[in-house]
Amino acid sequence: MDNRKRRRELSQDIRKKIIDKHLKGKGYKTISKQLEVPVTTVPHIIQKFKTHGTVANLPGRGRKRKIDDKLKRRIVRIVSKEPRTTSKEIKGELQGQGTSVSDRTIRRCLSQSGLHGRRPRRTPLLKKNHKKARLEFAKMHVDKPQSFWEDVLWTDETKLELFGKAHQLYVHRLKNQAYEEKNTVPTVKHGGGSVMFWGCFAASGTGCLECVQGKMKSEDYQGILERNVLPSVRKLGLSRRSWVFQQDNDPKHTAKNTQEWLREKRWTILKWPSMSPDLNPIEHLWKELKHAIWRRHPSNLRQLEQFAHEEWAKIPVDSCRMLIDIKYRNCLIAVIASKGCATKY
Repeated sequence: MDNRKRRRELSQDIRKKIIDKHLKGKGYKTISKQLEVPVTTVPHIIQKFKTHGTVANLPGRGRKRKIDDKLKRRIVRIVSKEPRTTSKEIKGELQGQGTSVSDRTIRRCLSQSGLHGRRPRRTPLLKKNHKKARLEFAKMHVDKPQSFWEDVLWTDETKLELFGKAHQLYVHRLKNQAYEEKNTVPTVKHGGGSVMFWGCFAASGTGCLECVQGKMKSEDYQGILERNVLPSVRKLGLSRRSWVFQQDNDPKHTAKNTQEWLREKRWTILKWPSMSPDLNPIEHLWKELKHAIWRRHPSNLRQLEQFAHEEWAKIPVDSCRMLIDIKYRNCLIAVIASKGCATKY
């Protein structure tokens, strides 16, 4: 074995035993043999004890830190105020104030403070009136009884692409296997075609799912509601007297003729704040549906539509109930806490 190889640091217990044996009159070689430590180490430990009165590691060992606590707090304040500030920009700002620190050191400082570089989440562009409406909605409904939410029929539309973006962002491969077919994701222009779906659900399960043919206009939307809403209400066992219809503020939904059509139906409509996909729990089901379809690798639009209906029907009732019974009130509380801003829900 190479004698120059760096040895493991002795524990405090071994160091104390060396001192104890030395005080009892043992020689260096005897201590070395009994404790199985290098003979050259023994006098170093003893000399350190005589000089400093301790065998513990002394402060100030190793290279001095370039960033002290005061500078660290300053760096943290910079990114806390503006999270998009890069380490190079911080470096330039500090250099302008007479402090020279590498951007790598700055990144390490931020990481140690729990401020890791992350991609920003994509959220709707919320203006002041949007935040106000979202906050009012949350405050008005946060204390609604569970029975109210169990009678809400949640609705929405979503687009499914034949070759959508891959949600599995990583593959495990060797360096020279990047372009093997199993390690790639096929892409085509415009996603290879897409299909629009309208769907609904309640705490008691998923309702109807309908494929939208062509570009949906307000008249088409009314036809979809006519064919699917009441059958879904009956299928899901919602109260005929107190069930509530939810929709967002898409122009097709808020068009004058659609509003007139809804008034004739005399359905109870849940007043909805604009720009609030995070308040609609059906978004979680759309995500689950897309994952399930992409795992089956549809090869054409007909298969995509078929798989969509099959996977929608398979979504467990427990998943639907959890979104309403457990998570929804927490969602409203989060909106109130953020003063109407977007939430993780």
